[in-house]
Formats: sequence, C-alpha cells, structure tokens
Amino acid sequence: MENKLFFNAHINNKIFEEIKKERNFVGYYDLPLTDITYLSRLDKFKQKHIVVVGIGGSSLGAKAVNTFLSYKKKNNRKLHFLETTDPITLKSSLNNIDLNDALFIIISKSGGTIETMSIFKYILSIKKFNKKDFIFVTDMDSPLFKLGIEEEIETFYLPKNVGGRFSVLSSVGLIPLYLMGYNVNKFLKGARKIRSEFFDEDGEIKEALLKKASFYAEYMLHYNINALFSYSELFRDFNAWYVQLWAESLGKKQIYSQLNVGLTPVGLIGPTDQHSFLQLIVEGPKDKTVTFLKIKNFNDDTKIPNESIKFLEKLDIINEVEFSTLINMQADSIIENLKNRNVPLDIIEIEEANIYYMGQLFYYYELLTSLTGKMLNVDTYNQPGVEEGKKILKEKLSRS
Repeated sequence: MENKLFFNAHINNKIFEEIKKERNFVGYYDLPLTDITYLSRLDKFKQKHIVVVGIGGSSLGAKAVNTFLSYKKKNNRKLHFLETTDPITLKSSLNNIDLNDALFIIISKSGGTIETMSIFKYILSIKKFNKKDFIFVTDMDSPLFKLGIEEEIETFYLPKNVGGRFSVLSSVGLIPLYLMGYNVNKFLKGARKIRSEFFDEDGEIKEALLKKASFYAEYMLHYNINALFSYSELFRDFNAWYVQLWAESLGKKQIYSQLNVGLTPVGLIGPTDQHSFLQLIVEGPKDKTVTFLKIKNFNDDTKIPNESIKFLEKLDIINEVEFSTLINMQADSIIENLKNRNVPLDIIEIEEANIYYMGQLFYYYELLTSLTGKMLNVDTYNQPGVEEGKKILKEKLSRS
C-alpha cells in the first residue's frame, strides 16, 4: 500500500507518543495480534445462509470486506445483513433466506441494542430458537452473553476496550468472514503490516498518517469536509464503513473547551461521482480535502471492443483500452485537475483487490481516526450524541 500526499503540514510529533500510551487502554490497536484459533469452534456450522443481525459497527466492517471480495468467492455460502427496522426491507431480506439452512449471528456489544433485539425478536417469531442455528457476539456479562450461556448458544465476546466501530478486526468481523471462507489470517496480516510500519518504523506510512492528521486538525475550520473518492465499485461498502468511523469518532465537543468540532466524511465512487459531486469539489466552496483510493492491478484484461459506431468515430480512441486502465486514467485525470486547482489531496493505492490489502486499509483508517481525534482534542471512542438519541427512544417506547 502506498500513500502519497500533495499538501504540506507541520507534524505534531507529541501525538505519536500519546498514541503509543493510548495502546495501554484502547483495545483495537492490538487486535491484529489476536490468537484466532477460537474460530475453529465455527467449523461445526454447515449452513448455506450466514445471517449477520447487527447495526453500525456490528455489520459495516464485514459487509465492506464481503462486498470487496465477493467477486472471487468460491463456495456457495451467502452472507446476509439484517441491519434495519424498515419492515419492508426486513421482510424482503428474510424472503431471500432459507430459514432451515441459515445460521444467525446476533451481534450487539451492549447485548441490548434496540434495533438488533427487535430484529432478533422477529426472527424468533418465525424460527425456533436453538443452539444449532444461532451464534452470539457481545460483551462478556451482557444480557445477551448471559442468555447464551444459559441456552448453550455458541457465544463469543468482544474485549470491553474495543468500540463497535473499531471492531472489524475482532470476532465481530472475523466470525462472518471465516464462515464465508475468507482467509482471515491474511486479513490480520495486512493490519499487522500497517501496525508495524506505524509503531516500529519511520517510513512512508507513518509520515503520511502523522501529516494527514496534523493537516486535518490545523485546518479544521477551513477544510472541514473530507471526501474519500474510491475508484472501484468494490469499495462502496468500505466507504460506508469509513463514513461511520469518521463521523461518530470526530464529531464531538472538545474535552477542555467544550467547543463543538468535527470533520464531515463523504464517500464517493469513481467514475460515477465524477458526473455529480465532482462539480461541487471543483467549483464549489474550497472547504474539502480529497483522498483518492485506487487499485493498481485489477487482474482483469477485459478490453473495450474494437468497434466503430457511426457518428461516434471520435471515440475510437478508447478502442482496445482495458477497462482497468481506463478507470485508473479517469482517476488520474481528476487528480491532475484538482492539483491544478490547489485542492488538498492524497492518493492511497493498493496493489490488488484482496483481503490482505483490506486489512491494511482498515487499520490505516483506524489509526488515522485516532490520530486526528487526539489532535482535535476530542474523545474519539465515545458517542454521547448517539446515546442521547437512544435514551429518548427508550423513553418514547416506555410511554407508548
């Protein structure tokens, strides 16, 4: 993975030391080192339909990996996500699942997430509760954990110091990916690579992370919108994961001043959004930074056919060009355009579309979020704004 920056920043080197100290009480930093032999407990489950019941950090990470890799999946298992209380979508999704050949993974860190438990209750109305067709992933000693122990449900727990949106490298993400046959060892190996480059080396990745976080914090009031422009449809759900991570971690009151701060994330897909959002970046307010995410080698040589269409002869310049070459040329053209307009941007390029590089991307963005949060002087790992809405919902339900 390469990361090239096209802006300058004054690095705050104290932040690196603070992040090193933070490893002592924030658990996600060491998840790439986890012993995953416990996943062998899943080998007894043979169902075709793997159903993740969860919301936000309980589902977005695994969903992003599955979207990124499903084009090369070799087994006949299907991964489903039940993550909304929209009744039409819920019933429609369940209609595509053979309930007699389905394994339901109920994921809730607190063990009492209203959306997740609502869907769980609905499933129990149409499917008998039994230890062969259900798995729980939750905090130890949560209500869900206690239910799992009592009913002999295979139950996995999250470390208490790992927040939901930072949990993709934990059992939350690894369990569904392992069941789908993806190589989770390579996934963690990719994350370990970035971890080592950041904490143990003084190379390009460490410098890029420190520079980006420093720039984002220094110019918070000027460039308060961060766009991730991903040049492949494979990244669509990774963009969604990034938006949650960035927004829920950085939109806060500062610890000491209580000033409301935040950086607004935007997920874009190229070349589709070249024909929409790009106009706003180019000629709209100069309040955005852009990160371009590219795949160097698509391992696909599909070409635009050597066909000439009447009245469109000028477009014969695209004949015999590989689609993978075209999409990267499109990215490079937009990059050059934005450079000419002095838009702060950087480029992340992975070698190819595999799970090893996805592991790198997840850990990279988690580190970037922690660094930026530290420099913005916010508590990166709480979400009081979200919790306030949950409290109001429970009050409304109690009165109804």
